[in-house]
Amino acid sequence: MISFIEGKIIAKGKNSLVISLPTGLGYEVKVTPGIFLKYQIGVEVKLFTFFQVREDSQDLYGVETWEELEFLKMIVSISGVGPRSGLNILALGAIDEIKKAIVQGDLTFLTKVSGIGKKIAERIIVELKEKIAASKIESGVNFKGSNARLGDVIDALIGMGYTAVEARGALNKVSNQDNDVSKILKAALKELNKKS
Repeated sequence: MISFIEGKIIAKGKNSLVISLPTGLGYEVKVTPGIFLKYQIGVEVKLFTFFQVREDSQDLYGVETWEELEFLKMIVSISGVGPRSGLNILALGAIDEIKKAIVQGDLTFLTKVSGIGKKIAERIIVELKEKIAASKIESGVNFKGSNARLGDVIDALIGMGYTAVEARGALNKVSNQDNDVSKILKAALKELNKKS
């Protein structure tokens, strides 16, 4: 099991980072749109990872904190929810905010994620409500990216399942004056959610 990865970002894919380790090995790690926008090529990064092995692929998914990793593991333990959807749920806000929405049974909050319909959102709430209420994972990541390129935000939204047209339309309606890429992304998601 690969628990974490630490090294230099040498390339960026579609919502993924290629991280070079000092040993000479390199790994592609799929990340949340917030992490994708936060880190640039050439930067050193440490991510906690979830390793998924399937018949046709082996994928690494990365988050910034152990608490986020534990939460991701809980999410993907639910039938019908994969690691990519789990990362997109984590992109909705801080862990505490997401857990609060689940405990309160907020379907609207969870269905903001592309690919998470009402039935899966209900399943997440039913299966995780008590676990979350019983646990006390205190965490939250504030993304403090700067000089965000709108193209990267569009790429992040496309990676979450929206079309390029939908992504551009949402960005046209939000303020891009803010340097906090997380706020730009969340504002765009709110705009996209209004249409659904």
